[in-house]
This record gives sequence, structure tokens and C-alpha cells, in this order.
Amino acid sequence: MGKELKTNAIRILDRAKIEYKINTYKCDEFIDAVKIADMLNQPYENSYKTLVAKGKNDYFVFCVPIAQELDMKKAAKSVNQKAVELISVKEINSVTGYVRGGCTPIGMKKQFKTIIDITAQNIDTIIISGGRIGTQIFMSPNDLAQIVNAEFIDIIK
Repeated sequence: MGKELKTNAIRILDRAKIEYKINTYKCDEFIDAVKIADMLNQPYENSYKTLVAKGKNDYFVFCVPIAQELDMKKAAKSVNQKAVELISVKEINSVTGYVRGGCTPIGMKKQFKTIIDITAQNIDTIIISGGRIGTQIFMSPNDLAQIVNAEFIDIIK
């Protein structure tokens, strides 16, 4: 793989010697994750989106299946907050270091508390963004949880 393809997330996985595969596809702008899964003929149940929310004093990361919706009450409870709200699109880059459509829980500017929906424990391979639009990482959900110090909790509606 050429150096130009290595995102921060990929470099972190390489340093940790975690097994993963990369998939790249042609895409110049944000496209909804469900449309990408359809375009690439990938199962929805393996494809997860990364959502970032703000609580009282900190940010939190939630990984949920692309065709599902984050339950805000369950999400807040999972991180011991009274409430959380998703950050705005314009805040994504300044908070995470990634762009919308390329946001991954691995290698954000700061490692925020991360929750992966419990459904990920039922699959062998999770597909997440690779840190830029047009790049995906395929890896074990348990390895993902390990590298970002995440917990598996029911957080979807």
C-alpha cells in the first residue's frame, strides 16, 4: 500500500499489529453510508457509522449499524450522562480531526469514551470508515473495541 493511502487510523492499527483489511472506492464527497453499502454490495449488519455526541463536559463516540438510529437516552445512559446531543457537521473536523463521511473511532484528535452497539458482537467483521472519504476498514469488532477501549452496549432504537 502506498503511503498516500495511510490514514492516522491505519497507522495506529499497523503500530498495534492488529489485523485488518482496507477497501477503497471512488467518492469525492459525503455519501450516506447506506448508499455506499448498496453501491459496494455490502451487508448493512456489518457496516457501522461513527457518531460523535457532546455531553455535559466531554465528547463521546458511538458506533452503530448504518441502517439503525442512535437512541439518545440509551447513549446518554451508556456514558453516565443525563443527556447527549450529536455535534453539528461543522464541528466534526475540529473535534475529531476527520471529515464527515470519513470519521472513524480510531485515531481521533483525542481518544473519547467510545461505545459500540452490542449488535457488533454478533458479527465476525465490522466495516467502519478508514479515516477519509472513500476508505473503509474491515476488522474484528473485538479488535476495534480493544484499540479504542470501547464497550459493547445496546444504544440503538
